[in-house]
This record gives sequence, C-alpha cells and structure tokens, in this order.
Amino acid sequence: MKLNHRLFLYSSLAHLRVLKKSYTAKIMLVAFLGTHVPLLTLLFSFVISNSYSLEMAAQVLIIALFATLAGTAATLYALRHLLAPVILTSAALQNYLNTKTLPELPIQFADEAGTLMADTSQTLHKLDELIHYITNYDDLTGLPNRDLFGDRLNNTLSQPPNHQGLVAVFLLGIDDFTAMSHTLEHEQTNLLLRAVGQRLTTCIAQTDILAHLGKDEFAIAQIEIHSFESIIKLSQLLLTTLAKPFLIAGNSIHITVSIGITINGCEAPNCVDQLLQQAHIALYQAKRQGRNQFQFYSPEINAQLRQRLTLENELHGALERNEMLVYYQPLIDLHSKQIMAMEALVRWQHPTLGLVSPTKFIPIAEANNLIVPIGEWVLRTACAQNRAWQLAGFSPIRISVNLSARQFELPNLVEIISQILQETELEASNLELEVTESFLMADIERSMKTLKQLRELGISLALDDFGTGYSSLNYLKRFPVNMLKIDRSFVQDVMTNPDSAAVTDAIIALAKSLRLNITAEGVETQEQLEYLQMRGCDEGQGFYFSRPVPADIITQMLRQPVVVCQPKNNRWRQAGEAGEAGEVGGEKKWTFSH
Repeated sequence: MKLNHRLFLYSSLAHLRVLKKSYTAKIMLVAFLGTHVPLLTLLFSFVISNSYSLEMAAQVLIIALFATLAGTAATLYALRHLLAPVILTSAALQNYLNTKTLPELPIQFADEAGTLMADTSQTLHKLDELIHYITNYDDLTGLPNRDLFGDRLNNTLSQPPNHQGLVAVFLLGIDDFTAMSHTLEHEQTNLLLRAVGQRLTTCIAQTDILAHLGKDEFAIAQIEIHSFESIIKLSQLLLTTLAKPFLIAGNSIHITVSIGITINGCEAPNCVDQLLQQAHIALYQAKRQGRNQFQFYSPEINAQLRQRLTLENELHGALERNEMLVYYQPLIDLHSKQIMAMEALVRWQHPTLGLVSPTKFIPIAEANNLIVPIGEWVLRTACAQNRAWQLAGFSPIRISVNLSARQFELPNLVEIISQILQETELEASNLELEVTESFLMADIERSMKTLKQLRELGISLALDDFGTGYSSLNYLKRFPVNMLKIDRSFVQDVMTNPDSAAVTDAIIALAKSLRLNITAEGVETQEQLEYLQMRGCDEGQGFYFSRPVPADIITQMLRQPVVVCQPKNNRWRQAGEAGEAGEVGGEKKWTFSH
C-alpha cells in the first residue's frame, strides 16, 4: 500500500523504538526541538564571534537558556492538552471495540479536532444501532428475531411474582409452506412472509411481543392475559386474519396457518426455551390434526412426540434389518366378484412393538425422506411378487403401488420404474401406480410430462383419494390417468350422509363421462356394496372383502378368485378356508375364508 506523503514525518518518527507507541511523545519531541533552535543558534553565534566579552556572553546564554526552558515547558504543557481530543477519540474507539460501551465525546466544537470527536461519536452510535438491529432483528421482515424475543420474554418472566402474570406463547407455522415455496418465486415467498408479519402486527396489543423465528415460523408472547378466553380470541383472530388472500406481485395467494400455544408455569432458568419447545410440540400436533387450527400444549402431546422421535430413530435401518413387509389388499370387480388387482401396502414389523400402524411411520418416513428408498423397495417387492404369482400359474392381475410425493419429484423416476420392471420381468401392463391430486398440482406441467412418460411405458395410472384434493376438472381431463379411486371417507358415509352420496354419484358419473374406470375404497358393508353396484362403480376394495394380508394368504385367495359373501350369524364368510377376523362397521364381526 502506497504511503501518503503527508505521513512521511510521522512514519519516520514511528520507526524510533521509544516513540513507536506514543503519539504524544512524537509531538513533544518535535516541539522540544523546535523551541530549542533559537537557543542553539544563539549559542553557535557566540561561539564563532569575538565581539562579546566572556562575562556578557555567559550572562546572555544563561538568560536565554532559562527563557527557552520556560517557553518549552509552557509549549509542551499546552500541546499536551491540545492533543486531548485525539487521545480521547482514540481511547473511545478502543473502549468500544473492547466493551461495546458508547463514548461521551463533546460535539460542540467546530474545528478539525472537534469535528473528529463529533463524527466519531455519531458514527459509533449509528454503528451500535446497526449492530443491535442486525443482532436482534430479522432482516427479511424487520421483526425481532429469536434472540430478542427470548430476551424480552425472559425480562417479563423475571419480574417479581406480584408483577408477573400469566404469559401465553403462540407459535405460528404456515401450512404446506415447503410445497408453496416450490411453486412461488423466491422473491414472492419473501414478499409473502413480510406481508404475514405486517398482518400479525395488526392483531396484537402494544405489550405483546412478536418475532419471526425463521422460515415460516412466527412467535407471539401475549403478556397481559385477563382470561383464558382472551387466548382463544387471539387465536381465532390470527387464523381469520391470515386466511384472507394476500396480493403478492399481482397474484392472489391464499394461506392457512397452524398455531401451537403454551402458557408459562415453569420457574427454571431456561423457561423461555421450555416454552418455545412446548409451543413447537403443540404446533406439531395442530399440523397433524389438520390445517387452519390451534392446539394447546399438554404432557400427553409431549409423550406422543417422544414416541414419534423414538420411531424416527428406529425407522432408520429398518429396511436393512428386513423389518419391512408388503401386505396386499384385493380389488374386486363389483359385478363379476372376481379379484382384478392387488394393492401393495407397506407394513413395519417392529421387533418389540409388533406391527406399527402405517399412519404412525409413513408421515415420519415422508418427513425425513426415508419414503424414497422404502417406496422403491415396496415397488420392487410388489412387482416381483406379482411375477411370482404368474409363474405359479395364476392369471395375470394388476399390482397397484402408491407413489409418494417425494418419489414423484425424483428426476429419474421413470428410469427407476423401467429398471424394476426389467429386473422383475413383469409386464408394464400388470403394474398400476397410484398418485394423488395434491402433489400433481404442485407442478402441473412437470406432472403431466411424467405421467405421459409412465403411460408410454404401458403402466396404468390411478388417481387416488379423488374428491379430497383440488378436484380440478380442467386438469383432470389433461392428466393421462386410467382410473379414479373414490376416497373411503365418502364411501363410509354414503348410506347416512346425503353430501357423501352426492359426491360419490358425481365422481362415478364424471369417471364414466371421461371413460375412466372407478374404484371405491373402504367398502365395509353389504349396503355400501349394493349402492356402488347400482351406481355402476367398477371395482371396490375394503374390509368387506379382505383386510390387507401377507402374500401367502393372497396366494390362497387366488386359487378361488371369485368372492362369495353371505351373511351368517352376523358374520361375513368368504368361500374356502378360514382367514382372519376383525371389526367392520361398529359391532358387526366378520371372517374371511379362502
């Protein structure tokens, strides 16, 4: 770096060891030499001149010496004090770097030294404000961040008991935010989060604390709670306020949020962390129970979460330990009563817990991406089993396998499926893949491209849980699917709920108009079966015909492919040898024979 020529003298003096660390010493040395030049000049003139007597010369030199020393002392004293602005400014900067203490420098002086002190003081105050903002506020929304939220909440909780009332902590999470962020541009997502933060500020009181904790999570601490009903009221206000559409970059965006709520009751030093953890647990439970609702923390929820974490840890490696099983549930032609297909369903045979319900471990697998290797294993196992049935002499049937959203997002999905078909030597026409509306709608163009490639392989496609998602007729006619599957929630209520019956009738009529086959899930009673037959439904599956069972029991079913169901002492029996028992529709019992 090139040195400024104005710093030549300063740099030269800085090379002297005794002057290296003291700017004051440099000034004093220069002042001392400067004030002694007249004395040295006078002394030199007396030495080389013979005009004065020795006595006069000595007298003049002594007077000059004392005068010079007095003037030097006064000069050095004055210079030392005139250097005070520079010294104070330097000390203030060093103190701020070490202790973050703001200086108290005077700002009323107008010369260069005064300007230096004033500018330094103003700069440090602005810098401190900037550091405080960066440290304590979220740069996206401008709201307090997690640290500042914790500090303010801790200050509230640290007040004396007679001043501290109950505090409720609300944790808000946007429903399906990950899928939404994939469909929106990055800047639109940021604008949406800012708009959510702005709306939340309109819902809270001045004493409440609002923060953006990161991603889609916002936290509110309600400080002045007058009654339990006030917590409910604020929760409902938050839900309704955020349910109104957001206008982002000219687009109307609808969101819903889930809210976890906890109320302080701990006195441990980490109370803030405990409250946030409890609110997270409640938020997780609220999301599990559905969208657009709030849930309070309870020890029972905590116990459920601990169980989930245990299952999550043990789910890793379950495939390698051969704990995963594939069960099969037959799909029956409702008119010929023949078995037309099998749906492959994964089960987890836990070494100590036994068969773990899919409703418990499938969401975990989807959350941590284990669903991808599990789904591929199920597909390969089901295809191999279907081929084994064919080699055993049974007539070819479809094997139906569910694709998860994570699997459908794989860029090489078509190649993976094609390779599995080659490895298992199963004809593509004997494979049916089930997809749901929700993840197809996330990226419609990509979804249609993938579905078209799968159809080109010769694979059948079924739209699962139809009627519970978007049900957009505009896109349904563009999706190259072969079958619609009526969700079990409609079938179960078809005899008692006119709305469910109307939806079921509409889906069947829609499928026929689009020349699609139709399968009804969750058939459990004779009445439901007869209703679906009258409406022209093609296939059905459910406990009325068979529970999901292992492959060896399905093998026995295939030896008697025609299903005969007859009532006998309030039991349903299928022709052949005895199967397993369970509950169907309340108190009615059934057994299956094959």
